[in-house]
Amino acid sequence: MKRSVKSVTSPKKFIVGHHLLNELSTYTTTYGDHAYVICDEFILDRAAKEAGQSFEEAGQQSEFVKFNLQITQEEIDRHCEAVKKSGANVIVGIGGGKTLDTAKATAYYVHLPVVIFPTIASTDAPCTALSVIYKTDGSFDRYLFLPTNPDVVLADTNILASAPTRFFVAGIGDALATYFEARACYQKNGDNLVNLKPSLAGLGIAKMCYDTVLEYGLQAKIAVDHKVSTPAVEKTIEATIYLSGVGAESGGLAAAHAIHNGMTAVPSLHHAQHGEKVVFGLLTQLVLESAPKEEVETVINFIKEVGLPLTLKDLGLDQFREEEWRKVAEDACAEGDTMGNMPHPVTPDDVYQAIIAANALAEYYHN
Repeated sequence: MKRSVKSVTSPKKFIVGHHLLNELSTYTTTYGDHAYVICDEFILDRAAKEAGQSFEEAGQQSEFVKFNLQITQEEIDRHCEAVKKSGANVIVGIGGGKTLDTAKATAYYVHLPVVIFPTIASTDAPCTALSVIYKTDGSFDRYLFLPTNPDVVLADTNILASAPTRFFVAGIGDALATYFEARACYQKNGDNLVNLKPSLAGLGIAKMCYDTVLEYGLQAKIAVDHKVSTPAVEKTIEATIYLSGVGAESGGLAAAHAIHNGMTAVPSLHHAQHGEKVVFGLLTQLVLESAPKEEVETVINFIKEVGLPLTLKDLGLDQFREEEWRKVAEDACAEGDTMGNMPHPVTPDDVYQAIIAANALAEYYHN
């Protein structure tokens, strides 16, 4: 395949609306009549009751299985074996990003279609042809690049708006970085998440994502604080799940996510959400780029406005240890990660210095 080939990739269907859980069989029936449903523990009983009734009324089989908290290769293998024993012919993931990535990876290994049903709008994981695999200690292991995007992604705004606000805001944080990373990758003519070149359409979708969260993010956050779904919530969900996912995949990632991946090795940050760490990665990327003051201030003011963590202390860092953050910088520049999509060469020392500068900048504006 020629390396100059550009791409736009997307789920076959993205559906956003109300009360989709109790109609789940409507969206799986095209792909199979026996669903293996991987669920987060908190929604397992509800899904088994509401979606289970949907399958029963359609004369289809279903089984609902709990996700065991972390997406490791061992967890994926466990589900693959269970699917083979069950005879299921369609995989469904219901839950957060790691649950959905597990469903996607399982479907890939057993060669079955997959339907994705996020319960939190905390990342753009639902739409991507990618699963992020972790080690058993919670640190980043590898990206599993998948040959196709999910067959269907269902965004139930009632469920997504009733989740804790922190998750919703973390999704805004993940989406906030999409345009800046796609822009960097496009300038470099680097590789996007399907190992092709970033497309103009990918960059345009990423920019639309940025514009949408800036315009509607605060309104949506306030509505979610009150557990209600409004047009602003629906627009923001479309941005954080679909526009961000397609924009990142087709436009590419750069420093922000590479730094996030490095930060997974810091134990005191294990309780920080993916999107929260990506936001700090974005600030560090803007420092590496020497971004204009106006752009930096727009990003920082928005971070503060929607209540995202700004400084490393806000993220939960107990103490800044040089050796720990040297390791973060080293891991962020690892071969195969996305730091190579920055328009100019970046060394681990560059990243380390930028991390310190980004945190100092964040503290300045924080105060």
